[in-house]
Amino acid sequence: MKSKKIYLVRHGQTDYNLNGVVQGSGIDAPLNETGRTQAEGFFQAYKDIPFDKVYTSTLQRTVQSVQKFLDLGLPHEKLSGLNEINWGTREGMKITPEEDAYYYNVIREWQNGNTTLRIEGGESPQDVYDRQKVALEHIISKEDEEIILICMHGRAMRVFLCQMLNYPLHCMDLFEHSNLCLYKLSYTGSMFAIENFNDICHLQP
Repeated sequence: MKSKKIYLVRHGQTDYNLNGVVQGSGIDAPLNETGRTQAEGFFQAYKDIPFDKVYTSTLQRTVQSVQKFLDLGLPHEKLSGLNEINWGTREGMKITPEEDAYYYNVIREWQNGNTTLRIEGGESPQDVYDRQKVALEHIISKEDEEIILICMHGRAMRVFLCQMLNYPLHCMDLFEHSNLCLYKLSYTGSMFAIENFNDICHLQP
């Protein structure tokens, strides 16, 4: 397979992010004003990159984060495999350690290696990994797409980076992220390498 450059970004801020409320694949929240400003900052910094294709999840916050690239006429494909993890019964809840010990216990279980554990009513990291595998195989199979922009979600991005870099899933929290951060990766045709890690330089005033 041909080599590729992949620009992997998390979506911009939503009111759920601002208020510390869980939003998974079941919540289709739009960007807030800060998120739109972040999207503009990313666009201004990278609008001259000759992207061949833009991939997003099916949720509007990822599409809105890269809308200005789409307005340039770039090809776009939504993949449900890139959707955020389903947080089940915790979606829409304001989570603090005091208010929801269960949520934090599940995260600790994942960090301890129990990555097949599903959060109540939702998905496990392994579930996300499995559906992402199909999406990633689809993306890298496109030999005419050499420079790619992908917009997705925080927890899903951590799983995706583990998949690309062959890290164990329980290490996913090593991959820090913030709204509209950039991970830039190169793909040789057989392996991925990170060139930029949680880059937010484009968001600086």
